[in-house]
Amino acid sequence: MEFRINGPAIIPDIFIYYQMRKKNREISWFSIQGDSPEENESDYITLISDEDEETLRKTEVPSVLPILPLRNSVLFPGVIIPITVGREKSIKLIRDAYKENQIIGAVAQRDMETDEPRLNDLYKVGTAAQILKILEMPDGSTSVIIQGKKRFEVMEMVTDVPYIRAGVKTLEDIMPKKKGDEYQALIGSLKDLSLKIIKLSTNIPAEASFAVKNIESSTFLVNFISSNSDVDISFKQNLLETNELYNRARILLEQLSREVQMLELKKDIQSKVKTELDQQQREYLLHQQMKTIQNELGGNPLEKEIAGMREKASKKKWSKEVGEVFEKELNKLQRLNPAAGEYSVQVNYVHLFLELPWQEYTKDNFDLKRAEKVLDRDHFGLDTVKERILEHLAVLKLKGDMKSPILCLVGPPGVGKTSLGRSVAGAIGRKYVRMSLGGLHDESEIRGHRKTYVGAMPGRILQNIKKAKSSNPVFILDEIDKVGRDFHGDPSSALLEVLDPEQNFAFHDNYLELDYDLSRVLFIATANTVNTINPALRDRMEVINVNGYIVEEKIQIARRHLVPKQLINHGLDKRSFVFPKKVLELIVESYTRESGVRELDKKLAKVVRGLAKRMAFDENVERKLGAPLIREILGPPEYTRDIYQGNDFPGVVTGLAVTPAGGEILFVETSLSRGKGNLTITGNLGDVMKESAQISHEYLKAHADYLNISFSLFEKMNVHIHVPEGAIPKDGPSAGITMVISMASAFTGRKVKKGIAMTGEITLRGRILPVGGIKEKILAAKRANISHIILSEDNRKDMEKIKDIYLKGLNFHFVRTIIDVIDIALLKEKVKDPLVLDTAD
Repeated sequence: MEFRINGPAIIPDIFIYYQMRKKNREISWFSIQGDSPEENESDYITLISDEDEETLRKTEVPSVLPILPLRNSVLFPGVIIPITVGREKSIKLIRDAYKENQIIGAVAQRDMETDEPRLNDLYKVGTAAQILKILEMPDGSTSVIIQGKKRFEVMEMVTDVPYIRAGVKTLEDIMPKKKGDEYQALIGSLKDLSLKIIKLSTNIPAEASFAVKNIESSTFLVNFISSNSDVDISFKQNLLETNELYNRARILLEQLSREVQMLELKKDIQSKVKTELDQQQREYLLHQQMKTIQNELGGNPLEKEIAGMREKASKKKWSKEVGEVFEKELNKLQRLNPAAGEYSVQVNYVHLFLELPWQEYTKDNFDLKRAEKVLDRDHFGLDTVKERILEHLAVLKLKGDMKSPILCLVGPPGVGKTSLGRSVAGAIGRKYVRMSLGGLHDESEIRGHRKTYVGAMPGRILQNIKKAKSSNPVFILDEIDKVGRDFHGDPSSALLEVLDPEQNFAFHDNYLELDYDLSRVLFIATANTVNTINPALRDRMEVINVNGYIVEEKIQIARRHLVPKQLINHGLDKRSFVFPKKVLELIVESYTRESGVRELDKKLAKVVRGLAKRMAFDENVERKLGAPLIREILGPPEYTRDIYQGNDFPGVVTGLAVTPAGGEILFVETSLSRGKGNLTITGNLGDVMKESAQISHEYLKAHADYLNISFSLFEKMNVHIHVPEGAIPKDGPSAGITMVISMASAFTGRKVKKGIAMTGEITLRGRILPVGGIKEKILAAKRANISHIILSEDNRKDMEKIKDIYLKGLNFHFVRTIIDVIDIALLKEKVKDPLVLDTAD
């Protein structure tokens, strides 16, 4: 509800004041123009008391009244309202009635837009009114103050010239039969709610509460509140047409209750908004003050920073799409308050755009001879990898553009897989970055976090690209076989997009939220084994096996790289000492056991430290080192080389195996003892090796006649197969033929051919299947002074990939069946003291 001056328009500079006369406690209304009134200059209109109400009720209303249409007001009995009169007919009506002191009829229009209303355009119920005063306003308009007297119903039109005159019937208010407690409570509730609305509303002056408090007549209170309620015309008209005063009061009470609820809700919302606005205004004022101070001191650093960012952006080579996104984000940053928490997040995001090398590439050096020279200088061996890099450079030189390959170097630790990446970068003139994937278990490490999270950052792929300042670096993904997986996601699945040449031209980082081109990055992954790599990820990479080094290669690596490096690192001239080949061979064979050269590097460092110490103590040290000095510094030999042990014992056969440290020889021993034909297998063997032993035992039973072995021996003799060095777990099928020959030698007492070793898987039918790790096994045989090696016929193709230097001095026998192996490996000659076996059935 809103207490206000009702009418077609608010009267300019006219204020309605009320005054309580202390003597008779009457509330008086007066109208003035301009300044506050003096009492003797005002026209007073006393608010209706119960006596005045009775006078109004007895007012005689003529049967024919001139009708004044009201555009946006409804007049109630006893209520005084000002109206602005604009129509010519209405002005004439007002002047005629005021001159003759006549009562007029005030009736509301159904449609406010109707300029020349007819009787049918008006409501049927109106209020007889007395004109109190006519005011000529400074703007030329005419305002009239009228007071309602009594309700009437329009019956018929008498004439519409010069204005509408109609026949009317007076309507009486139906008062409650008994003004009991319920009616008094209803009137009291109306007054209380009205006072509450005055208090809650910002549009109603506080003095209005005095008027409501001092209205004595219940009928006038209902009419007064109805007239000043902030509701539409149709609702007020409905109240006016309600004859029962009790019902009119009840309908009004329901409306006031809804109004109070709305005002309370508005007040609550405005209070919250005001608090937020006050804080924002305070921050804004402080920011403006700071901005003014900064301008006085020489300019706003934030604006300078924004200008600097725009200048950097103008030099970027990014696409139109990226440029539009950057400009949008920069404009957002400019609108943010520096004190806001989001400001630092936005600054970091915009800086990432500027720091990433969008379409910025280093120029490749296509001097292939120089590239080959650099690769050979930094790494000895690794010919397959070097050849693949040179092939890629050759294609780039001819074509000018090519998607980079995804190489995966697989091999034992210490063979130079990781350091090779730096050499490749130097050979082709690209930037070098390395990312370790060992133990990585969160997918967001690859793809980044969404920037809505606290502490969000781009993934490590883009971070390294940013660090390289080039979009085509050599990117080493180290230890890709050791990527973890847990509830945070599967990083290896995220790498599928990175390492797929068909997808990585549009790599999507969650933080950047834009596609970034990785297609020209040369990715080189390293791994110790391919078994733990996601199959889908392995399929996207070009796997290149990097094998271990033989003794000769390790000696060359030590002489060319390791010894000079350690001498310089320890403050010595690289020509201070000479490491002869025999000394380096001693260190390699007696103090290291590995496929790579990492342990060798540590031993050489220890030797050089010992030399530096002796020089610091002014001891005489010969420039050419010898074996005694090496033993003095490194101590007694830590390893003894596996050497062929001869063929004087039956049942002892040399096999070949592959370990993480490279190739090794192993011995399979078989002994027979009287018993019930049981088979015992020892030596910390895995299930596959145990199955090979069982297959070998059954094969000999099936082919006992070929070897002239009495079948009863298999029932009377227990067989015990043992592989020495039981502390080391062993498994794999490649020892199958070694076990067959070992048991065959034990049962027949025949000697095994001197200087022979073998490797191959067997089947129950006696076929020899191919095995892997041929190069490593050949190197192990060569170190052990083996001269003959038995391999499956299907392994002959593997020999083509091995350099002749590794094959020199070795004789190879390629076989298809176990019978072929027996014919080659077992001699007709028996040992001197074979076990005497009872061959009788």
